[in-house]
Amino acid sequence: MRLANVGNLGVKELRSLLRDPIMLVLIAYSFTVAIYAAATAVPETLTRAAIAIVDEDRSPLSARIAGAFYPPYFLPPVMITAAEMDARMDAGHDTFAIDIPPDFQRDMLAGRQPAIQLNVDATRMSQAFTGSGYIQTIISDEVTAFAQRYRAVATPAVDLALRARFNPVLEEAWFGAVMEVINQITMLSIVLAGAALIREREHGTIEHLLVMPVTPLEIMLAKVWAMALVVIVATAVAITVVVQGLLGVPIQGSVPLFLAGAAVHVFATTAMGIFLGTVARSMPQFALLLILVLLPLEMLSGGTTPRESMPVFVQVVMLAAPTTHFVMLAQGILYRGAGFSVVWPQFVALAGIGAVLFGVALARFRATIGQMA
Repeated sequence: MRLANVGNLGVKELRSLLRDPIMLVLIAYSFTVAIYAAATAVPETLTRAAIAIVDEDRSPLSARIAGAFYPPYFLPPVMITAAEMDARMDAGHDTFAIDIPPDFQRDMLAGRQPAIQLNVDATRMSQAFTGSGYIQTIISDEVTAFAQRYRAVATPAVDLALRARFNPVLEEAWFGAVMEVINQITMLSIVLAGAALIREREHGTIEHLLVMPVTPLEIMLAKVWAMALVVIVATAVAITVVVQGLLGVPIQGSVPLFLAGAAVHVFATTAMGIFLGTVARSMPQFALLLILVLLPLEMLSGGTTPRESMPVFVQVVMLAAPTTHFVMLAQGILYRGAGFSVVWPQFVALAGIGAVLFGVALARFRATIGQMA
């Protein structure tokens, strides 16, 4: 193997990519708009939920409950009548509708445990699931505080002091931004490497390579380093401009260390992309294979759901996937400020998985070239 051949072939790959405007737009979109949208568009926390209240009691307690719902979690409550409630929910105007019954305050003070009706538009799933718990807590707190003015209430024996580490304000965008960067690194590295190989076949330039004094190893290494360079540069821009700049996510650890881990991860995923490129005969086939591979890698790696919440069998199987170790590495560095002494096992695992994937892809690539020759 000659490094000069690897370097020259890699430069050729970069020039081919520069002449592909669709791929350039995909790269720009994936590391800017896609990250920003994923971090801010659909937050899991409750934000500006529409709520209406039917106050049939007209008491100080019911007024206190109505005044407890305010932005940013809820929009200012709309006071409606019982006859309007169903029509407004059918029209989608309200996500939550609270019906406070007559004599609610009197029955509560008399110890009769009156009930408040909460109607939820469950088609708005993210807000419905989270908001129901918020509303129950808010009403319970307001009723308890109101009751303390009229009768003694036993003080709880234990006071829970909550301390949230690494994300003290529980901001969903902080978590979503970094996880989306990880997903885009995985997706783009597979897509670029596989598309580069398929592009060679579709344009007929792979035959030109076969008559040149280059080996399959040199061709594959050139594709890996060229596409990896593009992904790493785009990742650095995304972390600096989008994550830290636009979204204001505080990065606790070393960005260069994270980029080094991303480079090892990309080594594995680009090899995976080349393998898929040898299996697929066209870009549509490659896209279908990508869906089958990419979705499990992203959903079962621990970025969407903690690995501890998954079945043990899935946890064991996913240890063979590079994304599992990359998610642990990225979360350790960017969230918790971990150094190399903490994340070195993930570096070793990524390097080992990458070497295996590279070997398998190289064998498949040689077989494919052999058939073409």
